[in-house]
Amino acid sequence: METYLKTVFEFLYLVIGSTGVVIIVWGVVLTVYRLLKLEFRRLKNESIYRERESVRHQFASYLLLTLEFLIAADIIATVIHPVFEEIAILASIVFIRTLISYFLEKEIRNFNAVNKP
Repeated sequence: METYLKTVFEFLYLVIGSTGVVIIVWGVVLTVYRLLKLEFRRLKNESIYRERESVRHQFASYLLLTLEFLIAADIIATVIHPVFEEIAILASIVFIRTLISYFLEKEIRNFNAVNKP
């Protein structure tokens, strides 16, 4: 039974971690596409400052979502291998990612509040 659960957790770890990677890759693809469209507009002497900031913040939202998935995958990995070193590393990673998430969310909220119609 223990081996079965370990196999299930390892599978979940891979699925959740891979989902995080897919989300970030998708976010990068969309961001590059939107940014290229804006740069072509800029070449026509159009102002793209606000739109570029919007694209930047949309990408930040993909980063936040990815961080949540990667934290979940790390928690599962720690359940699989509950060694004190792994727990300490996980705590450090979660702390750093939480700080990054907090500041990204704060920046996105401020941007949205300033740019409300």
